[in-house]
Amino acid sequence: MPDEKLARAIRSRIRREILHILNKQKASVQDIATKLGITESSASKHLKLLYDLGFIDYEEKHPQKFYFLSIKEIKDLFDIYDKILEKMRKK
Repeated sequence: MPDEKLARAIRSRIRREILHILNKQKASVQDIATKLGITESSASKHLKLLYDLGFIDYEEKHPQKFYFLSIKEIKDLFDIYDKILEKMRKK
């Protein structure tokens, strides 16, 4: 079910942050791990899940893979998500 896939993708703070990064630029596992302060193994697991769910894709430039969003509309979702969080913080 698409709604369950979306919920699973954004349930994790780390996955949301990865999607935010990929919304701005292509990135490797190493790039993401460094930016988020997590291990490459952890970043790789989150990327695999997002890939399996269909939210991201990659291009291979040996020896690395560079990940990017495959659903461009995720940007709109994050714009709304961020606005809701901002309003909730003000209350």
